[in-house]
Amino acid sequence: MASNWTPDSWKAKEARHLPSYPDAAALGRVTHQLESFPPLVFAGEARALKRDLAEVAAGKGFLLQGGDCAESFAEFHPNNIRDTFRVLLQMAVVMTFASKQPVVKVGRMAGQFAKPRSSPVEVQDGIELPSYLGDNINGIDFTPESRIPDPERLMRAYSQSAATLNLLRAFANGGYANLRQVHQWTLDFMGRSPWAARFAEVSTRIGEALDFMEACGIDPATVPQLQGTSFFTSHEALHLPYEQVMTRRDSLTGDWYDTSAHMLWIGDRTRFEGSAHVEFLRGVGNPIGFKCGPSLKPEELLRQLDVLNPGREAGRITLIARFGDDKVEAGLPPLVRAVTREGHPVVWSCDPMHGNVVKAESGFKTRPFDRILREVRGFFAVHRAEGTHAGGIHIEMTGQDVTECVGGAVAISDSALADRYHTHCDPRLNAAQSLELAFLLAEMLNLEAQDRGKAAA
Repeated sequence: MASNWTPDSWKAKEARHLPSYPDAAALGRVTHQLESFPPLVFAGEARALKRDLAEVAAGKGFLLQGGDCAESFAEFHPNNIRDTFRVLLQMAVVMTFASKQPVVKVGRMAGQFAKPRSSPVEVQDGIELPSYLGDNINGIDFTPESRIPDPERLMRAYSQSAATLNLLRAFANGGYANLRQVHQWTLDFMGRSPWAARFAEVSTRIGEALDFMEACGIDPATVPQLQGTSFFTSHEALHLPYEQVMTRRDSLTGDWYDTSAHMLWIGDRTRFEGSAHVEFLRGVGNPIGFKCGPSLKPEELLRQLDVLNPGREAGRITLIARFGDDKVEAGLPPLVRAVTREGHPVVWSCDPMHGNVVKAESGFKTRPFDRILREVRGFFAVHRAEGTHAGGIHIEMTGQDVTECVGGAVAISDSALADRYHTHCDPRLNAAQSLELAFLLAEMLNLEAQDRGKAAA
């Protein structure tokens, strides 16, 4: 247990990027009601994820974390949840098959609503209004009424998270994730992607392996690991009043867990020393992500690691690097060296999305796919040079056939961005681009495995 910590001790620290509710009493009524609602996840599940991440930190696995930039009420539909889950399964299968390593699957789902913004206001046609902060806080419509923070939105966010989790658990353990179904995971619109053909080849080889096992007397239908999969949820722990009321004592251990998700992370804008968000997360037992950007100094990172993980528990901390393709190879090594020198057991994960946002000539905010791939290659190159494990990827993606990031094998041009640009916040990879990224990651993991083999010889 963290010393001198309570679920509300964050209130004594500096809290940035929290909404200002005009009716504090209304917020109090909603949070009081949420306190009596059931947990969305359980402490034992969070501990299971931490055990899996401890293996990744030891170089014996890989973390795949992906999903929406910001979940929305408008796009809430079982097909959208299914399709994102399906693409994550495809990516995991490609990486597992190629690298021979387990892939820990964590969705940016069932709670990823609130978003920090670079400015508290937005200006359109000379009119200034408060910025859109996520569907659990205010509305995306550019009207004065929509942009007022409404605490009732937290109730809807909780309900949507609960329904999403229910469906994800059914998909993960109800037969959909059965490896015998791997051929059926390809989305219809993926047929025009060359990566769909490569995935079909992998699927065929998996089927042949299962047939071989059956011929040897091992019935795949009796092997639980082939019938389903473990799938966890995560989001940025930004809205602290909500996170506080979702924090409960575990009846088995007496420790505190944030039951809104299995894993929570601290963003680049809220990871400063003395932060209320750092104070809150230091006291919960969940695995924690910590965004590392170009402004983070090695000595600051080490101080924050001592606050968040003083016992140096493996699997507790995932460091999510988000530098940009032109900064990662210079900015990441000092952090890696400092953490390695001090012996902190962390998972190093690459966020190639947030440092590579540009404004296209068409006016749309986008992320060039070639820059995303360059940052991933740079991330792996750093870890190969330092002799450390490139342990994960953190991406904003969707199973929908969107046109939000330019490039990729199914080449999306600047002029095509408007065709299906649906995001409520930042641009996401579509299914074809996500699968293309998975094959690159598989190649990188194989190179790392070859390096380990040479070192062992």
